[in-house]
Amino acid sequence: MNKIASSELILNPNGSVYHLNLKPENVAQNIIFVGDQDRVPKVTKYFDSIEFETQKREFRTITGVYKGTRMSVISTGIGPDNIDIVMNELDALVNIDLENRTVKKEHVQLNIVRIGTSGSLQKHIPVDSFVLAKFGLGFDGMLHSYDCEHILEADFEDAFIKHTNWSPRKARPYIVKNSEILEKKLASDKVFIGVTATAVGFYGPQGRVLRLALQDPKLNSKIDSFEFNGIKITNLEMETSAIYGLSKLLGHNACSMNAIIANRANGTFSENPYKPVEELIIYTLNKLSV
Repeated sequence: MNKIASSELILNPNGSVYHLNLKPENVAQNIIFVGDQDRVPKVTKYFDSIEFETQKREFRTITGVYKGTRMSVISTGIGPDNIDIVMNELDALVNIDLENRTVKKEHVQLNIVRIGTSGSLQKHIPVDSFVLAKFGLGFDGMLHSYDCEHILEADFEDAFIKHTNWSPRKARPYIVKNSEILEKKLASDKVFIGVTATAVGFYGPQGRVLRLALQDPKLNSKIDSFEFNGIKITNLEMETSAIYGLSKLLGHNACSMNAIIANRANGTFSENPYKPVEELIIYTLNKLSV
């Protein structure tokens, strides 16, 4: 079996993976992603017990037990580039023998749920509500670095590109479906189901104007009005499509849960944005522990 070169899989002197600072025994099979490192303890404060904690750069991890279920909460930081680091190193922890640098014969499948904040693009999805992403729509182009055509929703993508008159100078949008197993576990009548779009930045890529003109000032309205087989794009953030794409390629389950703190369609913002996040944390923990 071919060994993976040390330049490709970088380990710290203590044997942990380079960025996450984790060893295989430090990570649970059920994983919650949050963007903000300060949100990690806001999730794990509900745990019955804590067994491990570490941080390197923006990547903070706490592993423990909630209602009998072992979980790890990891902060990814912002954006698809960080997701590329987190997903590959997490997979290496469970599916690569780090000492021998060889891929394990038995594949381990992780359950990954993102808990994040997001802005709604549809008037009927109010602030303080929850959105579960059935699909991730990526504008970032990161996934195209991998052999990924077989997991993409090509007809869906083509329809979106046509509807928006997408500039060929930008990366081709890609669409990946979530894990149906996790969707069934996390869905309820309290949650909107939709398509979460993932932007490559916060300002121009999400249609915000400060001092710079936009390549397509009408893009947000085109996104809002797009519909494919009765499905509309519900919200916009910066990680979901990358999580879905890499999870699907690596053989893991992934689902994105979003607390809506702003509604871009009607210009409203939550009066207490911490409240829906707290409620979504408790909701997700309870659903995952069943």
